[in-house]
Amino acid sequence: MKIATTLFRYFVLILIALATVSSTPFSPQQPNILFIMSDDHAQQAISSYGSQLITTPHIDRLAKEGALFENSFVTNSICAPSRAVLLTGKYSHLNGVRDNRDTFDGAQPTLPKLLQQAGYYTAIVGKWHLKTEPTGFDYWNVLIGQGQYYNPRMIEMGDTVKYEGYTTTVTTDLALKTLQARPKDKPFCLLYQHKAPHRNFMPEPSYFSAWEKDTLPLPATFYDDYEGRPAAAEADMRVADMYMGFDMKLMPEDYEGYPEGSGGNAEFDVGESWSNTLAGLNPEQRSAWSQHYDKVRQQFRAEQPKGRALTEWKFQRYIKDYLRSVLSVDAQIGRVLAYLDEAGLSDNTIVVYTSDQGFYLGEHGWYDKRFMYEPSLRTPLLIRYPKAIQAGRRISQMALNLDLPPTLLDFAGAPIPEDMQGLSLKPLLESGKARRWRKAIYYRYYEYPHGWHKVRPHYGIRTERYKLIHFENEPGYWELYDLAEDPDELNNLYGQPKYEKRVRQLNRQLQELRRQYRDGR
Repeated sequence: MKIATTLFRYFVLILIALATVSSTPFSPQQPNILFIMSDDHAQQAISSYGSQLITTPHIDRLAKEGALFENSFVTNSICAPSRAVLLTGKYSHLNGVRDNRDTFDGAQPTLPKLLQQAGYYTAIVGKWHLKTEPTGFDYWNVLIGQGQYYNPRMIEMGDTVKYEGYTTTVTTDLALKTLQARPKDKPFCLLYQHKAPHRNFMPEPSYFSAWEKDTLPLPATFYDDYEGRPAAAEADMRVADMYMGFDMKLMPEDYEGYPEGSGGNAEFDVGESWSNTLAGLNPEQRSAWSQHYDKVRQQFRAEQPKGRALTEWKFQRYIKDYLRSVLSVDAQIGRVLAYLDEAGLSDNTIVVYTSDQGFYLGEHGWYDKRFMYEPSLRTPLLIRYPKAIQAGRRISQMALNLDLPPTLLDFAGAPIPEDMQGLSLKPLLESGKARRWRKAIYYRYYEYPHGWHKVRPHYGIRTERYKLIHFENEPGYWELYDLAEDPDELNNLYGQPKYEKRVRQLNRQLQELRRQYRDGR
């Protein structure tokens, strides 16, 4: 009887143990994922990328404790298309979002849906910018369109909600709330996505004084004359032409007799937009805003700059407000990293920091992005995962935003769909280098003649040393750069006899890439 009772107890204990195992919805090996993305954050504005303009200690922490990709690029340097690539792992011509007019098809397979199938709780807070409602998320709360810098209206699971505060902070508050409320029996994937530092670069009041008395250096190419590069000459994205109100934060009475500036779109009702933006500030915010920008306005009225002096005055206003917006992003990322530490989540959480593309901080006299030239083609990419990535790793092999979905699925132990076009970065992250890795990347930009900035549609190939670009609209033409000899891409070598063999070789590689990525247009 005693033996039977003992056996029964053992049997019950075994059943309890089996029940416990079977109720566990995920492998303890599955990492959590925190995917942080800002908007238009240039590598040149991150200190771990060597910036001489700004210090970003919290983003730098990811580089110190994880891996920094020295050569990370996008496939289409513009907001909505880049976001669609990051969701689908497919080029724009396959995911359906070629430019900012297109509507994302939420029915297609995406990273969050695939992670859900692998047992993950998925959520997104912050910028979405894809027109349709998010799909594949257990929780979502996203900005409407581009969003505002202050007091944003957001859509939470289909309902419109108005928040008070600075949007970078609001987005972070929502991210922390989501992490705290998540189901604890599942791994999580949170997409935590900032509006900043997107145009029109409206800083948080606590950073108004940063660089206030400094004169920041002009980039070496600021007064580029665009010789030999017709598309660059045609583009409307010069700092010199930025809007006086919307971009420079002046009021109409401050700049009587000055042109407003084409601002990338001369038909845009910039006056109404700027008035509505200011009207959206609450009294406390407006008071802080006026305290700072009234001094800027007074300085402008006193100096009345003209010619190059006006252009350089605009640059100082632009670059300081851009960098101040970045300071807020960095500080808020610090809050979230601190939460991971306090909650004991840091060791088993993959943290990704990236941007939807790069940005011009005065290089070639420009702001914005779009071109296949280096400042907008490059994007920051830092990944921390203590269980698999050696701290302080710097990876020189070429990565694409296209690679992030398969990489995260790979780490999650989830199947990678065959039609995803990126490569898993896991081998690079774990060992620092991979054999038989890509030697070239393919790029394609579409938005023309509609939209902003008048950048011709183009496609091209970038290898470790050379870049070949074809600008498509009539009359079409080509550009070739030797990045080792001409890193600023000022000297178009296409058509020079000594480079004919190189052009033929690059063209063959380019056509191979177009076939590989099924881009027949």
